[in-house]
Amino acid sequence: MDKADIPLAQRDALGLMLDDHLKIKHLFKAFGREKDAETREAIAHEACLTLTVIAQIEEELFYPYVRAQNEAAFGPLIDKAMVEHSCIRSLIAQIQGMTSEDSLFYAKVAVLGELTSHHVNGEEGELFPKLIVMNEDLREIGAKMHQRKEEITVEAHIA
Repeated sequence: MDKADIPLAQRDALGLMLDDHLKIKHLFKAFGREKDAETREAIAHEACLTLTVIAQIEEELFYPYVRAQNEAAFGPLIDKAMVEHSCIRSLIAQIQGMTSEDSLFYAKVAVLGELTSHHVNGEEGELFPKLIVMNEDLREIGAKMHQRKEEITVEAHIA
């Protein structure tokens, strides 16, 4: 999905999420290409931090908002996304306590990348199109998501 495919009423929220998805995809690709262990470790930890911010914004704002718009249409998709977030958070917690010298470091980061890719594909392939078809106006929640992302970024000293 591309931002140009998103109607203006949904562009703020879905555009932010697409940008976040693209950033995380690039981080996992960079991790896979990088040969230097220290650099790979830094990329993995950046990916973990980025995913933590994305998940927090989605769980605090986006998912509850979308669920409230139409529980029957969106509830099962949000439930699945929340379970995926739980698995992602578990792997992040494990990876954050590791270094590239730990025996399962690379395997855990690889699985985190695969799980994240599956999650992103679900949002972009199922949730986003359904929101677009139902013509949900996401401008207000999009503005809140942008503001919350800035707050989290400042709190965590993330650039």
